[in-house]
Amino acid sequence: MGSSACRLCSSARRVSEQRRLSKRQLVLALDFGGTKLSAAVAVAGECHWWARRQVLSPPGVDARYDFETMMSLARALLSDQEGRLAAAGVSFGGPVNAAEGVVLLSHHIPGWENVPLRDWLQSALGVPVSVDNDANAAALGEWCFGAGQGYDSLLYVTVSTGIGGGWIVDGRLYRGADGMAGEIGHMVIQPEGPLCVCGRRGCLEAIACGPAIARRARERLRAEPEAGKPLRQLVDGDVERVTAEHVSRAAEAGDELAQQVLDEAARALGFGISGAITLMNPQRVVVGGGVAKAGERYLEVVRGAARANTLPGMRVDIVSAALGDDAPLWGAIALAGELITVP
Repeated sequence: MGSSACRLCSSARRVSEQRRLSKRQLVLALDFGGTKLSAAVAVAGECHWWARRQVLSPPGVDARYDFETMMSLARALLSDQEGRLAAAGVSFGGPVNAAEGVVLLSHHIPGWENVPLRDWLQSALGVPVSVDNDANAAALGEWCFGAGQGYDSLLYVTVSTGIGGGWIVDGRLYRGADGMAGEIGHMVIQPEGPLCVCGRRGCLEAIACGPAIARRARERLRAEPEAGKPLRQLVDGDVERVTAEHVSRAAEAGDELAQQVLDEAARALGFGISGAITLMNPQRVVVGGGVAKAGERYLEVVRGAARANTLPGMRVDIVSAALGDDAPLWGAIALAGELITVP
């Protein structure tokens, strides 16, 4: 009799737990990057995800491939979870009209011009969807879950293939009148400087992003045949193969030319950040992206240049991102969470 009662109690507990899990409100996070697609699922109101999947995008793909691949990732994630999908948030690597949920274009993948991504996803998933660009999503992610926690105003800057940014103002994501606030990479800091992908000259991105660092290093190596030996060794003497990652590794190994190139880019970034600080006076600046992983020396040069060009008395609190490459995905979780009410 006793063992039978125990089995009944155990069965009742299992049924109760299954009912509780089936009522969980799940949020889906999707990150459409230029070279990879990432997805994660979390429970609304919780500060961690339950599962995450990622795939690299092969060369030559288009928007339809990206969308169908992302939907496959989402279905696989959700099939393993107990609960009801309540909302989805999306980070997209390119300009977005967040109010309408429309992707304006991708700089890396063709076919994304004026795509109603929010409508596509709402039709496919049957839940509310929020879409924003990756820099805004990363700013929200760092503010909610990372290095921006506890601050009411925050500038997030990402330095990678390009340079972008996102603002948190008075505890809310600030998109600007045209949805383009935070485009720090296209502040002109050298009017006669190198040509930028936007068509203008001297943008911060054209001077301090990853490809710009690599270009400057290659120029120096070609002009100074005896310099940069550690950097040359990393590419087996083929100067045209140099990337920003090679420059960072050589600088860390003590290569003077690589250090100078990296310092030059860091000073430019600090100068650009100083303009944003002077204009908006944020409590904290968070710097993320692949180039920002160059180390503490890089960040110290950024801080030094920002301090040198900021008014006395204005705070220059510049820190590394806490969430790394997952900041946009965390931001997508936050975007989804804003669409639902947690019981």
